[in-house]
Amino acid sequence: MKFSIVAKLGAVQAVLGCANAYLYNDTIVTKYGSVKGVPALNDTCCSYLPGYESVTVWRGIPFAATTGGENRWKPPQPRAPWNTTYIADTFGSGCPAGTAPTGAADTVYDEDCLNLNIWSAANSTAEKRPVMIWSYPAGANSAWSMFDGGGLALKDIVVITYNYRTGPYGWLALPELWEESGNITTGSYGILDQIAALKWVHENIADFGGDPDRITTVGQSAGSAAVYHTVNSPLAKGLIVGAIAESGIRDPHDPAATELAEGYNNMSTSLALGAELKSTLNVTTLEELRQVSAETINSNSGFTSFQNWRGTLDGYALVETYWEELKKGPANDVPFITGNTKDESGAAYGANVTVADYIDTINSTYGSFATQFLETYPADNSTQASMNTNLIARDISLVGSWNFGNYWAQSASSPFYTYYWDHAPPGQDQGAHHMSEITYVFNNLYGTDLPWQSVDYEIAETLSSYWANFVKTSNPNTGGSYGGNGTLAHWAPSESSRATTFHLAPPAPINKNGLPVGYAQVPVATQDHITLLNKFFLSRVPL
Repeated sequence: MKFSIVAKLGAVQAVLGCANAYLYNDTIVTKYGSVKGVPALNDTCCSYLPGYESVTVWRGIPFAATTGGENRWKPPQPRAPWNTTYIADTFGSGCPAGTAPTGAADTVYDEDCLNLNIWSAANSTAEKRPVMIWSYPAGANSAWSMFDGGGLALKDIVVITYNYRTGPYGWLALPELWEESGNITTGSYGILDQIAALKWVHENIADFGGDPDRITTVGQSAGSAAVYHTVNSPLAKGLIVGAIAESGIRDPHDPAATELAEGYNNMSTSLALGAELKSTLNVTTLEELRQVSAETINSNSGFTSFQNWRGTLDGYALVETYWEELKKGPANDVPFITGNTKDESGAAYGANVTVADYIDTINSTYGSFATQFLETYPADNSTQASMNTNLIARDISLVGSWNFGNYWAQSASSPFYTYYWDHAPPGQDQGAHHMSEITYVFNNLYGTDLPWQSVDYEIAETLSSYWANFVKTSNPNTGGSYGGNGTLAHWAPSESSRATTFHLAPPAPINKNGLPVGYAQVPVATQDHITLLNKFFLSRVPL
């Protein structure tokens, strides 16, 4: 963190011109202390964005105390106020995660990591602009350039990114920690961080031109799990008005739901992981464990995969199973968007699958349903095996999201929207891969070095407008965010009587390897595929 005297910025202000009513010319007074922001964008990166000079960013503002030392494996603790002005020009540290998703030891060791970043183009703190709070995917942190909120803030919303604990730091469960908490919680400290950030925003965002009564939670992959936790948690009741979960919400009967980002551990699984970490580190007490350096924890976390560290069904932060929550209804009954990309969750651009491997996978995955799957998704050669490997994965994602919306409608009253993204960004060979929509949603192509074409800027204008509209009005179709040619295509909410999703990309050939239709409702799958998948789903115990 950087604290300084405001006078140090005098020369910079003189250059920028204090006559402009931009918030980086003001000192923001919060209950924790004064904060000074800086210009977020410049003409080198962003002259193509009208009004770029109006966006202020406040980087690295702490929303809780350090998570190290005695605070390790505790709910986030209050931050002490500061006495001097915090010059918010530098991102704070990300949180250590034990291992990276690749399996390598994480190189982040700073546990004073619960900080957030705010982007706003407001000219006054009294404007009360709608707010979007972003939860990042696994292996990331809030400072990644693809999460830069400057371009999206130009859509008249306030954008916030924040850090939260993951890996053993966020998901460790131990009997000693359960007892220390008063038999309330263990194994879900990352979720408690997510809710603490949301509460900080609710309490303080008015000081930055935001509306605390219009907060939408948005995230991707593991971040979409954070979104869903927030929707369902009584701890966050009344704090949000909408939710967007990118690449995360699936039918709870889908076997992949236990393996992907939205999965969680039961208490016995988390306790077993905790015991194994203690054994690996050769410690016996909680006091000893808290004295182990983050570097040592990271270098010894490879005994299990990164994906095995997940939130714990503890009855407090994570109250009930997803299926139980769906049947009962969410703590926050708010409009919801979810969707998937073309080349994720088992689908891969350029897949090359042999017939033998395809048959083995079908048999091992679908058991007594294998014969029906091979009849419905045949594989007479490797080309067909590869195509149907991808088709099954995509059908499962799209049908699963549609199913979830149908279950949602049985216990919630708010609309539920789904989408399918199939645009492949240029200059890469992974197709419409996992996370590929994020830079378009944030309207920040300036932050990623790819050979962007005019169509990419058009898509970014469209996606960011749907998202900003939703943040403003809880409806992706209304809000006046779109500045492109024509008008936005209508995005209909999901309905049980119509098995469709919204195709969130322009048509082929503009959209290489995409669907022949543009922004429009399209079938989630053929009826015979839907019937087979649902027969399989209903044979399984839900997550």
